[in-house]
Amino acid sequence: MIFREAKIEDIKQIQIVRNSVKENTLSNPALVTDADCENFMFHRGKGWVCETYNRIAGFAIADLREDNIWALFLHPEFEGKGMGKKLHQMMLDWYFSTGKEKVWLGTSPNTRAEKFYTKAGWKRNGMHGKNEVKFEMLKQDWLKINPGS
Repeated sequence: MIFREAKIEDIKQIQIVRNSVKENTLSNPALVTDADCENFMFHRGKGWVCETYNRIAGFAIADLREDNIWALFLHPEFEGKGMGKKLHQMMLDWYFSTGKEKVWLGTSPNTRAEKFYTKAGWKRNGMHGKNEVKFEMLKQDWLKINPGS
C-alpha cells in the first residue's frame, strides 16, 4: 500500500472508487464531476490516495474553504484493512497543520461511516441537511487523540 497526495491523473480512479461504495451513495453520479474533484483537491483543499496494485483503493479530500471533510471513501473490496484510518489521519494532520481549529463532515446515519467517525473521536453535532448526521472535530481534541500529530 502506498499512501500519498492525490495527483490530477488520479481523478478517474477516484471517481470509480466513489461510485463503487455501498453506503453514502450518490443519488446521481453525475452530481460530482471530475472538475469538482480537481477543484476540491487543488484549489479548495487537498486530497490523498491509497494505491495498491497500481490502482486507487481509497481517497480522502479536505476542504479549507468550508472547513469540511469533502470525502473519505474506500473501494468495498479494500475495507477493513486500515486504509481509511490512515487516510483519515493524514488528512486531519494536514488540515490542522494549516492553522484551522475546527472541521465538520456529514454522513448518512446508521452506516459504517457513522461508526467509523464516532470511534475516531468525532463529536455528533445535530443534522446536516435533511438526511445526514453532522460531526465536528476540534484541533485540541485531535491533538489529544493523536499526540504525535
